[in-house]
Amino acid sequence: MARRKHYNFYTDEFKATAVALSKIDNIRAKDVAEALCIHPIMLYRWRMEIRNGTLMSKPKQINIDPKTSTELKRLKELEREHNLLKEEHELLKKAIQHSLEQKKKSSNL
Repeated sequence: MARRKHYNFYTDEFKATAVALSKIDNIRAKDVAEALCIHPIMLYRWRMEIRNGTLMSKPKQINIDPKTSTELKRLKELEREHNLLKEEHELLKKAIQHSLEQKKKSSNL
């Protein structure tokens, strides 16, 4: 497999902001990483660097008003429910397909 020739470099300020976002209550670091288009491992490494003091930029204090926080929680819950419903739908489609194939086989006998 060929190696990448171009790598993204992020500023300390970007890293500190990403870490601050990942520390907000009820928001998973994985979701923050996905929203910022970075790998979750990278975000975890930046968190470790801030803890160890190797990342020079100080973490920003991010204040999210309660309404926005509530909306984020609601959005996460809706996404979770939507994914569950999609999964159930796929299972039902497979069950119907299997049932039709079994019916077709039994009618051919």
